[in-house]
Amino acid sequence: MGRDCPAGMKHPARGEDCPEGGACPPGREPYAAAPGGDMNPLTCWARRAANAAAIAITLATSLAAPAQAAPPPAELFFKDADIIEAVLSPSGRRLAITSAKGATRVGLVVIDMGPGGQMQRLAQFSDGDVFQVRWVNDERLIFGVTDLSEGSGRPQGAPGLFSVATDGKPMRQWVRRMGKPFISNGGDDRILDWNHFVLRVPAPQPGQPNEEVLIAEYGLGEVHTLTPLWLNTRTGRTRSVSFDQPRNTVGWLTDENAEPRVAITMEKGRRGAWWRAPGSKDWVQLYDADQFKLPFQPVSVDNAGNLYVTRTEGPHRLHVLTRYDFAAQAPEPKPLVVTPGFDFSGELLSEGSRTALGVRVQVDGEATVWFDDAMKALQQQADRLLPGAVNRISCRRCGQPDMVALVRSSSDRDPGRLLYYQAKPAEGEKPWTSLGRMRPDVKPEQMATMELARVPARDGLELPVWVTRSPNAKGPLPAVVLVHGGPWIRGGTWRWHPMAQFLASRGYVVIEPEFRGSTGYGDTHFKAGFKQWGQAMQDDVADALRWAQQQGLASDKACIAGASYGGYSTLMGLARDGDLYRCGVAWIAVTDLDLLLRGSWWVRDDTTSLARQYALPEMIGDPDKDAALIAAHSPVKLAARIKAPVLLAFGEDDRRVPLAHGKRMREALQAAGNDPVWVTYPGEGHGFAVIKNRVDFAQRLEAFLARHLQP
Repeated sequence: MGRDCPAGMKHPARGEDCPEGGACPPGREPYAAAPGGDMNPLTCWARRAANAAAIAITLATSLAAPAQAAPPPAELFFKDADIIEAVLSPSGRRLAITSAKGATRVGLVVIDMGPGGQMQRLAQFSDGDVFQVRWVNDERLIFGVTDLSEGSGRPQGAPGLFSVATDGKPMRQWVRRMGKPFISNGGDDRILDWNHFVLRVPAPQPGQPNEEVLIAEYGLGEVHTLTPLWLNTRTGRTRSVSFDQPRNTVGWLTDENAEPRVAITMEKGRRGAWWRAPGSKDWVQLYDADQFKLPFQPVSVDNAGNLYVTRTEGPHRLHVLTRYDFAAQAPEPKPLVVTPGFDFSGELLSEGSRTALGVRVQVDGEATVWFDDAMKALQQQADRLLPGAVNRISCRRCGQPDMVALVRSSSDRDPGRLLYYQAKPAEGEKPWTSLGRMRPDVKPEQMATMELARVPARDGLELPVWVTRSPNAKGPLPAVVLVHGGPWIRGGTWRWHPMAQFLASRGYVVIEPEFRGSTGYGDTHFKAGFKQWGQAMQDDVADALRWAQQQGLASDKACIAGASYGGYSTLMGLARDGDLYRCGVAWIAVTDLDLLLRGSWWVRDDTTSLARQYALPEMIGDPDKDAALIAAHSPVKLAARIKAPVLLAFGEDDRRVPLAHGKRMREALQAAGNDPVWVTYPGEGHGFAVIKNRVDFAQRLEAFLARHLQP
């Protein structure tokens, strides 16, 4: 039982009480709210980032464990989870789950959570997998269907939109799947074309059963505009919204009732934001600014008509959450939520309430601070039952005496488990019930730990670095420097990551730097990466490895690996810092910067002309004005400097980074006398979707690294 059945719970299969749990492990800190302010700034979080020395001491002095006969197979890390989505109905009496367990495709199952409740399979397709499940009301769900059985690069089309009732009535289709036949609606041919998708489902209101959802029509021009309308999921009828929208609207922000309140516009490299107050049909412009110089960013709207935005402050220009002051026409100067060391990234938790009940943020890991006393108490109870984990609560009738909740508990070593809570359980029932694990084959005790350090780059910039390593390892290990893609994203969060865990299970320490240009650590860190591909961004990657070696975490045996931009960085690392790396693995990698920035009549890709005109020249370089800079940092032109063995892998139908990038790099390496290991996957695009391809690539990666690192 153990980990599957926390203390104080009733095991659903065996019926007996669960044993007492252990204490919170070292390094785990509770989050807390500091006094002052309407929402109380966060002063600490779920797992405070450890400093470099603490990580080094903890990892380097761990006792060695008995060697395993063999590490877990690659399939364990890269197959789909048994439970993918889990969503409570508005009443909390039913739970919708998507899973392929016992089937060849992901289907939709609904479980009655009452005593003796039944399980009912409501949707299963032979040519697709169910995803993006939402409850419209307690009797009806909507969902889309996607088909990745032939790879991520084949034209999968839009997912369509289906509805199904819990009473067993026939499933209905309201939006067509691109390239797929229409499922008959019993003589009713009312259906929308494939370029419609759901924006939001209104929050449930007592005594007001909902039937409608807000959808949007996706424009197919150069600017992909979004036009909202309402769809009745019982009849298929649509109705227009009650307002005219601003020109070139590409995004919407709604309140809890799914009423559009903020429109985001894009035109010629400029972004605008417009506000529509409750009860009004008119739009007021909040700003019109260069896309890289926004004064603030709208985040959320509550049903009281408050607009919440993020703005930057401090030397690192970190994003903080505040209200927008309509009288002053500016964000309020006093922040509501600050996350020291991180940009605010999260959501206000209203759960149907008029105002926020709490806030969920992403710092090193996820943390939730509740303002409601009953929700605070429930979070504390969940954290006591499941110590050392992130325990995300989704509730119905939140904070009320009869509330119910779904808790997903996960950590860096545990992909997650589900628990069901009832404030007023039925007679003979306990408040907590264990529902099962997302990936039951994964044994948390066999997984590696993940920690975040802050180290200085060579120019003094603070560099966040993730370290994943077996807690039983002793001394320096062979290292894999894993470079994230993007590059303008945040690379890591404290959770279970399949690739890092797979590499750690093979005896490596995995070093993942949040190099400059990464988001989530302030605008200063983000914009320090502009026009620094292959330069300071690459120095950060090398500095992260050298730090790990100095701290006794990594040995002098190291390889570099990554996908997309990470693949570009892999090749540039081999060309610039060949003394650091014994090999490199680059998959779906950018190799030719000129091809990326200019495009080609002969190479089909999905980079828009607007991106090439307004964004990429500023972020990477202008193909004409910065031609020398681009040529000097394009891997395909530096192949002669790459001496280490290289593995190249590509999807044959990739439109983000077309196969031409791979072919040109392969030919350049061959001409330089360094014939790379080469593999391509038919049907795959920018990422490998077919499980057998994921597993095949992982096995090739494992063999290649073992040949050159010998852990």
